[in-house]
Amino acid sequence: MELTSRSLLYTMIAVAVVCVGLTLWQWPRFARRGPLAWLGRIGSILATQLSVVAALGLVVNANFQFYGSWHELLGLYDDAPGAVAKWGDGGAGPVGDPSKGLVQPAGTEDLDKVHGLPKGPPDKAGRVESVRIVGKRTKAVDPAFVYLPPQYFQKQYERQRFPVIVAISGYPGGHFLLGQHLRVPQTAGGLIGKGKMQPTVIVMLRPTIAPPRDTQCVDVPDGPQAETFFASDLPTALKEHYRVGHAASGWGLLGYSSGGSCALQLTMRHPRTYTSAAALSPDYKVTSDPTTGNLFGDGKERVARKREHDLMWRLAHLPAPQVSVLIGTSREGEKNYPAAKEFLNAVKPPMKAESVILDQGSHNFATWRRELPAALQWMSRQLTFPEDVVNTS
Repeated sequence: MELTSRSLLYTMIAVAVVCVGLTLWQWPRFARRGPLAWLGRIGSILATQLSVVAALGLVVNANFQFYGSWHELLGLYDDAPGAVAKWGDGGAGPVGDPSKGLVQPAGTEDLDKVHGLPKGPPDKAGRVESVRIVGKRTKAVDPAFVYLPPQYFQKQYERQRFPVIVAISGYPGGHFLLGQHLRVPQTAGGLIGKGKMQPTVIVMLRPTIAPPRDTQCVDVPDGPQAETFFASDLPTALKEHYRVGHAASGWGLLGYSSGGSCALQLTMRHPRTYTSAAALSPDYKVTSDPTTGNLFGDGKERVARKREHDLMWRLAHLPAPQVSVLIGTSREGEKNYPAAKEFLNAVKPPMKAESVILDQGSHNFATWRRELPAALQWMSRQLTFPEDVVNTS
């Protein structure tokens, strides 16, 4: 049974209930003296504790999607064929075959668990698809949800291309959290329906391409090429499969926590691909930790690589990119509020910066959901609705 399957979850809950029931039923017998009674008490306690903890763990994982498979949980991946057999010191990542398509249909099990998704005819309610994005250059695979607004299916828009928001979750969560807990497609659909946001395609992904390693949207020397995936492979795949704009002015990034950090990094480092970023509770530099492994390699280039992923250093020493950014934070409850103020004060033309600052709010979904409507509407004002149309000749 798959790690996230309902059958495994319900089976484990049933096992836990049975273990508790058997323990209560047999406890008077275990209360006797002797080795067998001692072993019975120890065995019943262990079985009950393990089954309850396993059931609770599956419930939490089903709700937050920290791990999508047994391989992710155990850190086991098959070697990739050919030149991409392994990725450095962080283990292998899932590898796809670009010849089978850069956007491939995926199972709907995760999608079925998301509440409040559009229902009804697509031209009235829009649609959310579950897909796998395969990197043309990296051959990395990232699961994604793709929100297509109602206009995407309406006859008057049949040749029209649409702007794109790439939404990135925090780590270790996945794209499921963007739908279930941040409620990105539900919120965007409501804003589009009220005319407060232009029709936009929204692609929801996790920030790592080599789970369980946190790749921080960085090209790791001799390791996962996460930056290349998000800056090159992802736009290429989406432009090939969906009716989306080809100009950078119609592309933006949105993320929370480490996903917000990715949004800022990618936009400032690749202004010819993305021209706007809405970052909720981000960090402003990339650092290595036990979840990331060695992100910057060794040797003489290590210091330069690390420095170039420090956004404060970039603002002080490099020409400002012509992009717009939005920072979401809180005066009380967010540890990164001082860093956010420092970053906003350091922005200089032609780069533009705005903020959504709450009086109170912690590093959690309740805070980010309060910031999301303003962030989506801000993003809609930044993105140019594409003038190019699909060539039907």
